[in-house]
Amino acid sequence: MEKIFIKKILSLSLVSSMLLSVSYMILEPVVVSALSDSDAVEVTLTVDSGITISNGADVIMDPNLGISANKSTGASSWLVKTNHATGYSLAVKASSSPALVSGSNSFTDYTDTGDVPEAWSVATGDKEFGYSVFSSDTDTPDATWGDGSSCGTSGTIPTDLKYVGMKTTDNIIATRSTVTPVDGVTTNICFAAEQNGVYAASGVYKATITATATEI
Repeated sequence: MEKIFIKKILSLSLVSSMLLSVSYMILEPVVVSALSDSDAVEVTLTVDSGITISNGADVIMDPNLGISANKSTGASSWLVKTNHATGYSLAVKASSSPALVSGSNSFTDYTDTGDVPEAWSVATGDKEFGYSVFSSDTDTPDATWGDGSSCGTSGTIPTDLKYVGMKTTDNIIATRSTVTPVDGVTTNICFAAEQNGVYAASGVYKATITATATEI
């Protein structure tokens, strides 16, 4: 009887082991390797470069020259905007030489040395017309044009600016190596005329000055 009981226990143990094995096989998750593939896209955006120049106002020199007034000043400015990556240059030129004329009469273009701006000075017996520039931006170097920030008052030519004579070829007056602010960059141009110990013949004298902003 005892042998039969032991056999039953062994049989039940064997069956239990088999059932546990089957249960384990059923319950254990099957690991399946997931397949994958990849692809990439390239996004391209082109930003077109552009440049504008504006705000150049006509100039009326003040005061009128005559037998009691020998010096006259005037001012204008240009606003340049560009998104060109390496910036721009701004150049000016006159339509004639000499620049300031009235019929057959004229003012001599300011006498500088080697087209290098210098402090305003007109020799006795001469009458001359010239210009200087300044800007709040770093595109107009003080070492070249002086450190002035005004074109002067009526008949008073600034001593902290340096002047050159107008030419009929472009003379670069300002450069910038980066894009401008969205509001642009303003460059101011100061004109000066003087008669020293001589009278300029009466008349209306005019000069046509063209400014050109170019991407660089």
